Amino acid sequence: MALLALAMATLIPYAADAVPSYARQTGMQCIACHTEFPILTEFGRQFKLTGYTLGGGQTELPPIAFMLQPSFTQTNGSQPGGAAPHYASNSNMALTQASAFYAGRLFGPYAESLFGSTVGGFLNKIGTFTQVTYSGVEQTLHWDNAEIRYSDTQMVFNKPVNFGLYVNNNPGMQDPWNASPVWGFPFSSSSLAPTPGASTLINGGLAQQVLGVGAYMMINNSFYFDIAGYRTLSTRFQYAMGIDPTGETQLSNLAPYWRFAYEKSAGNSVFELGVFGMAARTYPGRDNSAGKDRTIDWGIDSEYQLSFGKSDLTLLASAIYEQNTWHASQALGNTDNPHDHLWTMKGTVDYLYDKTYGGAISYFADTGSQDATLYSNSAKGSPLSDGLVFQLNWMPLNKGGGPAFWPKSNVKFSVQYVLYNRFNGARTNYDGAGRNASDNNTLYVEAWIAF
Repeated sequence: MALLALAMATLIPYAADAVPSYARQTGMQCIACHTEFPILTEFGRQFKLTGYTLGGGQTELPPIAFMLQPSFTQTNGSQPGGAAPHYASNSNMALTQASAFYAGRLFGPYAESLFGSTVGGFLNKIGTFTQVTYSGVEQTLHWDNAEIRYSDTQMVFNKPVNFGLYVNNNPGMQDPWNASPVWGFPFSSSSLAPTPGASTLINGGLAQQVLGVGAYMMINNSFYFDIAGYRTLSTRFQYAMGIDPTGETQLSNLAPYWRFAYEKSAGNSVFELGVFGMAARTYPGRDNSAGKDRTIDWGIDSEYQLSFGKSDLTLLASAIYEQNTWHASQALGNTDNPHDHLWTMKGTVDYLYDKTYGGAISYFADTGSQDATLYSNSAKGSPLSDGLVFQLNWMPLNKGGGPAFWPKSNVKFSVQYVLYNRFNGARTNYDGAGRNASDNNTLYVEAWIAF
């Protein structure tokens, strides 16, 4: 099915750029770059824009880090046949994921000692965020978000201009704001709970299946421009990296990605407003026998951060409009309509007190064209879903950070509850088999351990 990969994208917890090796490289605590990790502060966004290369720490440790996410999931209604293979129908413990990172300067603290001061100084402008993940639910090991970027800063007309080049495997992972799809709330979620079946291409639909090259520029710490192009990787390469390409949406040629944003600081607050998008011609399910589909995603996002006293407040909002023309998918019987559209919207309020105790509430909504074949898991053939996500967080190590032999470690204990108003088109009997939206309400308890 043409949108199988898009639907599956909603089942995958978001990886996050809260990596202790960055803190060891800079010599700073996690709270310099994050409020409630992985939400970036203004300094954290600058660290990312400079290519993960800012130094200052005295560590001789290599730029490696690790992450574990043991969890518990309970849904309001049991799932017939089990929540996943080898799992019960409800109330499951799991290792949501375990990840290893190579993240920081490309050659860590060793570039100048290996290559001399001149060459080493240049190499220290190249940084990386590379993640390999084991999914405890799917029992698979695969490459996750991966990026290498070169960055530099120059003065132009007495204004600082930060610019860079990057290569990555997920459109938008280079973005420095948490309102964008890749790094948006919720930052982690259950792999053992049902989720809505509709998702836009730009929101994880191509993650780890593509490779892109792009360039960005931040002018005077205010105006951000980012343009990139992506191509689908070969099936052989994807299998080698632990990705199963079966049924995925394949880009037929270079797919452009664009991002423009404005950021303004005033006292203890920072405001951002931006737009982003992607255009793609695709083969549904990697089947090129019936021509090509066309997808265009248009997004808008905004972020506001305020620090006052011991409090940090972050407001996030985004909306994506997707237009689809199903030349190939309709011919292959994957859709009823020749054209469909999809709207996804999200708004989040995140609060953190004393860098330790926090909470968030988020509203999400998906709506769009009715298409019985495209949305076959909906009795009404509709992508309509909406609801609320509530989360409480406790980060006892956030202001300190781990043992002396492996400093800057951190942990976040979270309790999350997802409350559905409508699911895949309806409040009641959404699947034609008697299951209601409220049956998918999910309690998710997690320890996010980063070290």
